[in-house]
Amino acid sequence: MRIGTLGNGLMAEALAGQWVKAGHDVIIGGRDPQRAAAVAKRVGGTAGSPTEAASYGEVVLLAVPAEVAVEVARLVPPGRTLIDCTNALDHRDFTLAQPATAEAINRAVPGVQVVKAFNLAAETVWQNPPTGLGVPICGDGPLDLVAELVRDLGCVPVAAGGLVRAKLLEATAALAIGIWVGGGDVRGMFPPLAEAFGSVPPGQS
Repeated sequence: MRIGTLGNGLMAEALAGQWVKAGHDVIIGGRDPQRAAAVAKRVGGTAGSPTEAASYGEVVLLAVPAEVAVEVARLVPPGRTLIDCTNALDHRDFTLAQPATAEAINRAVPGVQVVKAFNLAAETVWQNPPTGLGVPICGDGPLDLVAELVRDLGCVPVAAGGLVRAKLLEATAALAIGIWVGGGDVRGMFPPLAEAFGSVPPGQS
């Protein structure tokens, strides 16, 4: 698969590196050519401008600060799948700083399939993802391409509903980060479903 990244930071490097190992062709797109080239060299991809990366292949990873996400996403041509891994956090109290980024992008770039994924873990997780880690993905169209990229990390794609539910993924990230910063153990929040809910989903008993 041909993949472009919009951004050349830690998230882009971690995910791109895993996808290159899985045999995909990745172009790292960044406004700073030297930095993009350095990241591309480390992961085994190629470097280019944001416009080149946005047009490179079937899938584009949007890995830029949330405050510029919509602006940068406008570079993506129709027909692509755009993975949004951003979280619009207010770091003063770890709440959402604005409505769900994925929904704002979806309104701004018609013709592009926006999928929310990879936003619940930091780049250190994606550098060496634990086998079997569940990765929620939200989107309104077919999710096959993104599900394949999740499996290529040794992880399990979890269909989490349409794009309208992306705000819940961002809110979950805000909650978890706030708890972690406060010294809490986020890992202990989600026991196995059978223990947490029994055999019947909550609200359906």
